[in-house]
Amino acid sequence: MAARLYRAVFACVGWFALILQYVLTLTGNPHMGAGELTLNFVSYFTILTNILAALALTAPVVAPHSRLGRWSASEGARAAVAMYIAVVGVTYHFLLADVWDPQGWLLVANTLLHYVMPIAFVIDWLAFTPKGRLRWVDPAKWLVPVLIYGAWTLLHGRLSGWWPYWFVDVDKLGLGRTVVYFTGLLIFFLIVGLIVVAIDRTFGRGDRRTIAA
Repeated sequence: MAARLYRAVFACVGWFALILQYVLTLTGNPHMGAGELTLNFVSYFTILTNILAALALTAPVVAPHSRLGRWSASEGARAAVAMYIAVVGVTYHFLLADVWDPQGWLLVANTLLHYVMPIAFVIDWLAFTPKGRLRWVDPAKWLVPVLIYGAWTLLHGRLSGWWPYWFVDVDKLGLGRTVVYFTGLLIFFLIVGLIVVAIDRTFGRGDRRTIAA
């Protein structure tokens, strides 16, 4: 019951933040078309990860027996989303928070997407997701979507001249420096993933000892 209520609350928070950010994106750029703005909107890793987190919180509440519900109940899926969204929060705080100054509703959406939802989902994973089934190889597998995102960002940026983050801006940094930054991020993703697995295995051993006792 506690997990269901918690997930319902933060599912609402997550969808509210995403919708708010999307509306602000459309209304804040009157010289660009809605299609282009929408494509740019979903080209942010922050947005994609928050969509995943919102789905993973919503499905167990409204459709636990659906395909999406079964996916969201998977220990591996929830751990991967926890890794992604933890990196979103940390990366924003240390690499992006100082390069812009959102105000008003932008500040609300920004705070929810980069701070509240990462913390909320990690707590959800820690408190309500069964532990003990992850493998040390899993974080490497979780990097595949990140690599796909990197390839998409390069393709989209080359075609449009628009880059979602300064550290992947090939036009300003050059391809070499961008690859260095992206490789560093991949390593950070991997480290966070290994931490997630370590926590999972530690908690899993504790649960097994409790059951045995």
